Amino acid sequence: MKTKVLLLIGMFLLGASSVFAQTKTEKFEVKGNCGMCKARIEKAAKSVDGVISANWEQETKMLTVKFDTQKTDVHKIQMAIAKVGHDTPMHKAPDDVYNSLPGCCHYDRSDTKEVKKSDSHMH
Repeated sequence: MKTKVLLLIGMFLLGASSVFAQTKTEKFEVKGNCGMCKARIEKAAKSVDGVISANWEQETKMLTVKFDTQKTDVHKIQMAIAKVGHDTPMHKAPDDVYNSLPGCCHYDRSDTKEVKKSDSHMH
């Protein structure tokens, strides 16, 4: 009986440690300007299933996101953020969504447009 209890405890501890091993923290740039941008970016990141936490720093334009690697990845998180109007290293926000943001949220997009222009010349 004692052996079975110890075995069950051991299995539980192994299972619990594997849950923690699936958590990853990533940091990447997200274009934005103000407090409204911060709220929108963090809400979009947290809307992705598997995201545990998201914190965007207005000064550095960096988002720190903690997520479950079994449920999502950086690509999906950046895609969700771009869909609400904010450019990320992997995804450019659609122009119509960006243009519909409040004026104070319009950030400098010259970096991302340069990339797009050079891409079109390569084809």
